[in-house]
Amino acid sequence: MIHDVVSACYQGEYKIEVTFDNGKRGVVDFSKYLQKGGVFDRFKDKDFFINFRINEELGVLTWGNEIDLAPETLYSEATRLPLPDWTEKKQRSSSHKRNQRTSNSRRP
Repeated sequence: MIHDVVSACYQGEYKIEVTFDNGKRGVVDFSKYLQKGGVFDRFKDKDFFINFRINEELGVLTWGNEIDLAPETLYSEATRLPLPDWTEKKQRSSSHKRNQRTSNSRRP
């Protein structure tokens, strides 16, 4: 089950406390996203980072119209619970397809 973010409060540095529709809450440390690069490079601008909002339709935190994180990822990080099984299956399936394409492209 995916739980929506219903409130969020900046806690300093790169930490945001998030509360979900089931009442669970926790602090997510976004500093690790700084090293991922890409769109997350925007987090290096602290003014940009602290200017998040909740997209009530999607139940996620968003920054501008550029960045959002999947609610299951936020929930897992905030509650320290594992990601749902279906996310691992999806990742394995994507890896399998990628490996299959690579194998097929090497055939004469």
